[in-house]
Amino acid sequence: MRATPSAGPLTLPETLRGTVQVPLNGPRNGMADTPKTPDGEKPADTLRALYPVLAACWQVPEGLSRFERTEITARFALRRDGSVIGTPRVTFSTQNSDTRAYRILTEATLAAIRRCTPARITPALGAAIAGRPIALRFIYQGPKGQGV
Repeated sequence: MRATPSAGPLTLPETLRGTVQVPLNGPRNGMADTPKTPDGEKPADTLRALYPVLAACWQVPEGLSRFERTEITARFALRRDGSVIGTPRVTFSTQNSDTRAYRILTEATLAAIRRCTPARITPALGAAIAGRPIALRFIYQGPKGQGV
């Protein structure tokens, strides 16, 4: 017996995941053909383009320089207009054992999400991601051999 294809709608994965090297260097990929907003910024029209938009406001926090590599994952959801639903939360950090570094990194990450939202997204992308959890992993490659 042959399996018949599902006639139902396609669904997205439970959590939309993305990884971004921060701070961002160079132009955003995947956004060349999207229209510009009144202030000149191109809205994200794909998930690939969304992650750099959300990470564009991340700044290297003071006191993090002694770590060679730092990772943190924030989980949150967006509305159709690109604004955050509820409060983002940190679900992973490489600095769990160092409470000061964890606090600095958490504050910097949540502040970046606040500064970059509402995200500039197209109506089609907004409809596709509205209410779905987003797990965004920030990776910072810090300078070697420097202290706090």
